[in-house]
Amino acid sequence: MTVLRGVPVVAGVAYAPVIRPGRPPVIDGLDALPAVGVSQRPAESAKFTAAASVVADRLRARARHASGAASEVLAATAGLAQDRAWLAAAENRIADGAPAARATAQAVAQFIDLFTRAGGVMAERAADLRDIRDRVVAELSGLPEPGVPQPAEPSILCAEDLAPADAAGLDPRLIVGLATTLGGPTSHTAIIARQLGIPCVVAVGGLDAVAAGATVLVDGTRGTVTVSPDEAAATAAVAEAGRYAELLAGWSGPGATSDGHPVAILANVHDGAAARAARQTPAQGVGLFRTELCFLNRDTEPSVDEQTRIYADVLQSFSPMPVVIRTLDVGSDKPLKFVRHLDEANPALGVRGFRIGQRNPGLLERQLEAIAAAGAATGTSPWVMAPMIATPEEAGAFAALVRSHALTPGVMIEVPAAALLAGEVAEHVDFLSIGTNDLAQYTMAADRMSAQLAALTDPWQPAVLALVAATARAGADAGKPVGVCGEAAADPLLACVLVGMGITSLSAAAGALEAVGAKLASVTLQQCREAADAVLSTTSPAEAREAAHEQLAGIIGP
Repeated sequence: MTVLRGVPVVAGVAYAPVIRPGRPPVIDGLDALPAVGVSQRPAESAKFTAAASVVADRLRARARHASGAASEVLAATAGLAQDRAWLAAAENRIADGAPAARATAQAVAQFIDLFTRAGGVMAERAADLRDIRDRVVAELSGLPEPGVPQPAEPSILCAEDLAPADAAGLDPRLIVGLATTLGGPTSHTAIIARQLGIPCVVAVGGLDAVAAGATVLVDGTRGTVTVSPDEAAATAAVAEAGRYAELLAGWSGPGATSDGHPVAILANVHDGAAARAARQTPAQGVGLFRTELCFLNRDTEPSVDEQTRIYADVLQSFSPMPVVIRTLDVGSDKPLKFVRHLDEANPALGVRGFRIGQRNPGLLERQLEAIAAAGAATGTSPWVMAPMIATPEEAGAFAALVRSHALTPGVMIEVPAAALLAGEVAEHVDFLSIGTNDLAQYTMAADRMSAQLAALTDPWQPAVLALVAATARAGADAGKPVGVCGEAAADPLLACVLVGMGITSLSAAAGALEAVGAKLASVTLQQCREAADAVLSTTSPAEAREAAHEQLAGIIGP
């Protein structure tokens, strides 16, 4: 029996044989392919264009049949498959005589190098491009589409990493556990695993040596993968986790601790379909409506009328419950084709989020106009928050603009400077919402998509939680609500700690809400406060988790 350790992402226990993704087409041998004659080059170009279109169409079809984060990830990957920059680079190589498969690999390699050197969240696009490359080369070569095989029995998927398209297509009835060598707590794999409710551990050292067919026990609460465990003990652990999951499934809201302290349990959504799906859960509203999807992969800015229809779809789905709309969060890894982006050495620290709106004031004005029109059309009063606010002055400028449209202003606390001056920021707005994903990245000076730095971007990092606690205190002093809408809100144990710090609402993927609400319902506010105090006295994520477990042992289950 060997115990491997990683970063826990989705709580739960699974025991099953290992499967591994199918091998992608061989890329190394493409340089040996003969050059294409001049007369055949137009046909070779058409063959390449058709293959890239087939790959993009398949990804879009999957996006239409998916929901939530999975749909968003697939749609973004489909857009990248049709990105004009890398397609043009491949076409140029074909025009010079390279066969389509070699041109694909070389063009992608060029952009992978650019993305990797850019660093930050931009580097995540390198994994997306490798996946697109493999799919296009397989299509050109007449090979099966690479990806995760469909197992005949419940299995645990172990992989170096998962492409977004593969993660989004997992069937939780057959993939009962997930472990990866790479990835972090906010990677695409982690986010989709949370949505599907699959026990998941990422950044697992030694996982590559675990062969397909081996039997493993994945513990997504403790962050361990046990190879060849004792069968009786593993079966008992799964049974205990199953009994506890059944208890959690009975929760129907509203959010509150066992002694009646209210905590709003909200959903993260990105469009009307996701909002309608979330409405079927005990969600008490929307804590984060990501508006980027209607802007990304567009050659032109969507009109005010088009935006109004999109926003109204979400507002209507949750009426009369509250909906918090985040203004456009683009830049860095999410560029807009119709906005001129600077050539930045470090895009993650550059012009993104609210800073895009500052440089393009008409863009933000039109979005606010559409949000106000959507509210009027649905008879609702949406709250609006800005991402990437760094100073009280920025918060004041945004709040004034929002109020000029008769909307309720708030800001996201993602930058440590804003957390340190949360009291001054709160003077300008009506609410604060903490985005723990970026807050962890910027606090720890660690790319949240880097597997090598996954331990640093763990939401249980005491330094990050100290900033969360400071923000919550500042909000309480100002009489303003403070929510958490990052992935930290999806962790039931951490949710109890956050409430103990003074957080008033938790917003997460719809699939995580029942577990979070049920655990909160099993503890008192005082127990949450004692757990928070214990966590804030620790100096590492492992110590923080253990302190929370010790304070709440026997109260909220395994």
